[in-house]
Amino acid sequence: MFAQNNLKLDIDSSNIKISKEIYGHFSEHLGTCIYEGIYVGEDSDIPNIKGYRKDVVEAIKELKVPVLRWPGGCFADTYHWKDGIGPKEDRPSIVNVFWGGVTEDNSFGTHEFLDFCELTGIEPYLSINVGTGTVQEAVEWVEYVTSSNQSPMTELRKKNGREKPWDVKFWGIGNENWGCGGDMAPDYYANLFRNYSSYIRGNDFQKVICGPSGNDVVWTETILEGLKGKNHLAQGVSMHYYTLPTANWSEKGSSTNFEEEMWFSTLRNTMYIEDYIKQHLAVMDKYDPEGKMKLIVDEWGTWYDKLPGTKEGFLQQQNTVRDALVAGINLNIFNNHADRISMANIAQIVNVLQSVILTKDQEMVKTPTYQIFKMYNVHQDANLIPINLETENYEYNGEVIPALTASASQKNGVTSITITNANPNKAIPMDLQLGRDFKSVKGKIVTGKEITDYNHFGEKEKVFISDFKIGKIKNEVLALKVPAHAVILIQLQ
Repeated sequence: MFAQNNLKLDIDSSNIKISKEIYGHFSEHLGTCIYEGIYVGEDSDIPNIKGYRKDVVEAIKELKVPVLRWPGGCFADTYHWKDGIGPKEDRPSIVNVFWGGVTEDNSFGTHEFLDFCELTGIEPYLSINVGTGTVQEAVEWVEYVTSSNQSPMTELRKKNGREKPWDVKFWGIGNENWGCGGDMAPDYYANLFRNYSSYIRGNDFQKVICGPSGNDVVWTETILEGLKGKNHLAQGVSMHYYTLPTANWSEKGSSTNFEEEMWFSTLRNTMYIEDYIKQHLAVMDKYDPEGKMKLIVDEWGTWYDKLPGTKEGFLQQQNTVRDALVAGINLNIFNNHADRISMANIAQIVNVLQSVILTKDQEMVKTPTYQIFKMYNVHQDANLIPINLETENYEYNGEVIPALTASASQKNGVTSITITNANPNKAIPMDLQLGRDFKSVKGKIVTGKEITDYNHFGEKEKVFISDFKIGKIKNEVLALKVPAHAVILIQLQ
């Protein structure tokens, strides 16, 4: 007799690869994500490698970040790439009109970003300016970055110190063009996309169309209707969804000071993303029944009120056990849709929103979300194992959500299972029906004593990866208890 909570693995049907790009990240010229976060300049007292923070470089390598999106976000549709090349003292400044109204000196531009990606082993994902840019500007950027032909743009690149082209295959054509990217109507943007995409050419380019916010299926439907007969112009459709504890953008709630009500509403709201994914995939299936066009969730994560005392428009927040659960839940969902989701990018990599890294002067902190990404990186480019999960509910104030989420994969003879327990008060017993016996079983866990625990500068880590003791497999079944407000990894061999 099996327990109420069951996870059944269909190991023999493992034939879908979980793209490593599902574990991607996002970096925008916003707050201290770029300047102070990634880049401090070569003259900084902070240890650096050609201006890049050494501690951040090492942390990103450890995390195995596969892909990084840049320069935005809303910033992308005001960014003119030629302002960010050449001698730094000659580069014009830019006012960041979306994020704090600060003036930037453009010292971090195309070369700096792409060299950073090479240094850290990351695939770059560039967002093209459609809002205030031109087709010619976009085409010249692609040529400058990727071409090995002799041309004015490649000669300019060489003059600026880069002989060989970079290998950039991911190109987003616009960002949130329904909002900060130009307040466009979907049919207008669809025509713009066709225009831009027809000129942006390269071997194995993955061109991404600006898709919807949340559950706006009308945008998706209109865009794909406008692409009829031209599906080859787009390899991906983006989707953005941010998790808020409330429905009020002006009062989103604290990132550190919350009780169970906000815990529950945050996890409930993050789980909505699965319904939105299914809705958009249904529309995509209608226009692309062969599934050649992929869904790319290139902005996701939690969004709370700014930390007290921080600058307006810098979107600085802390990152607690609650965010670890949000990350684990979302990554499980993305894994389980790996047949149609080819990339996802959490917002953002350093110092902004649900970041994996926080920096302050000489110090750096790895957040609870960092711990989840590190624990989950075993799924990168692994084969998805289909699962059937039966879970009890977590109930609060008359509402219910699934208490457990899970995903599983196998790679190099190792089966990896990740499980989240949303219930902050109760350890949940469950049976894993494995379908075969394994010789060894190991476990890891990310949790904290309190749901509000976080890692802070100058203090001992409260949320980290530790060993999780697991019993023995009996008759192809592994019985265990998933601790309250925890995320666990089980590896079988």
